[in-house]
Amino acid sequence: MPPVEGGPLADEGLVQLLTPTGERVAHPVYDQFVADLTDDDLRAMYADMVLVRRFDTEATALQRQGELALFAQALGQEAAQIGSGRALRPQDHVFPSYREHGVAHVRGVELTDVLRLFRGVDHGGWDPVAHGFHLYTLVIGSHALHATGYAMGVQRDGLVGTGDPERDTAVVAYFGDGATSQGDVSESLVFAAVNQAPVVLFCQNNQWAISEPTTRQASAPLAARAPGFGIPAVRVDGNDVLASYAVTAQALARARSGGGPTFVEAFTYRMGAHTTSDDPSRYRSSEQEEHWRRRDPIERLRLHLEARGALPDEFVAGLTAEADALGEHIRETVRSMGHPSSASMFEHVYATPHAGVEADRAWFERYETSFLDQTGHAPQEGSHR
Repeated sequence: MPPVEGGPLADEGLVQLLTPTGERVAHPVYDQFVADLTDDDLRAMYADMVLVRRFDTEATALQRQGELALFAQALGQEAAQIGSGRALRPQDHVFPSYREHGVAHVRGVELTDVLRLFRGVDHGGWDPVAHGFHLYTLVIGSHALHATGYAMGVQRDGLVGTGDPERDTAVVAYFGDGATSQGDVSESLVFAAVNQAPVVLFCQNNQWAISEPTTRQASAPLAARAPGFGIPAVRVDGNDVLASYAVTAQALARARSGGGPTFVEAFTYRMGAHTTSDDPSRYRSSEQEEHWRRRDPIERLRLHLEARGALPDEFVAGLTAEADALGEHIRETVRSMGHPSSASMFEHVYATPHAGVEADRAWFERYETSFLDQTGHAPQEGSHR
């Protein structure tokens, strides 16, 4: 990556294929990665972003109503997630943080299963192997090491550089700008570089680590750190779904072929709060928020599709109906989620039976039995005193 002046918020050198007004611009390197995308593909990306935003809206409302303990929005980051997610192949593996709802959607995860975590029902209600999408990670940056280790395993299993497009595998770790200040991410860069691991380290720089701006975390673009570890890096306009797709497709192709890791910085903006416990009005201005609303990733693709005559009214009407149905499904499903039994904490700890876990389970059963009331019946779930 060539040197970039202007600090971590500089927009110089960002890969862009769609301008904020939806105009298609040529790129000598990345045009080839989107050349085969049809209008159907573009409409599918548009639909994905619209549906994921509706999911965000519904989940935020449910948290405000007391139905969720917490929620982390992806509002404004849809293009980075949908574009990169659609570049993945079925055999690839994703290690997300806690905001990758768009990638989860693309990987076929039922979005209401994501909300089981935020409701406190379980630690993630989907099968990571079936979807190639691992459980959300709440510990900032730790999963970058998990992803790098998994990629090293894929490499040792001979699933890289075979030339078989249905076998060659890549791994992606998604994390935010704040995670780059954690030692885990630096350590993952070391391991990925020296082992030439087939991993894409995808940083969604939404400019805020909770209330800490990127300018307080770095003096240069975040992607500039990677070459110091021997890893090539690219900065992309994260509000441009086509550019996000193209850059990720190239990085994944490099990883699958045995070319090693790539660091991708998707420069975007978190239009919502860090989580529903956050108040962004305390640390950023309404003028800044309005500036980024005018760069809305969904609006950008909508304008492009309309200019191509590729967004017919019947498609828009059908998508609106689908979004409304999704909203109703989310509300009904979340409100119908039951409470897990206390003993369920001992399930799925290990893949095989474990003596220590079974001993703890037996002790807990004796403990619960000790609360039998005078009639010989155990109190109802949650009534321990």
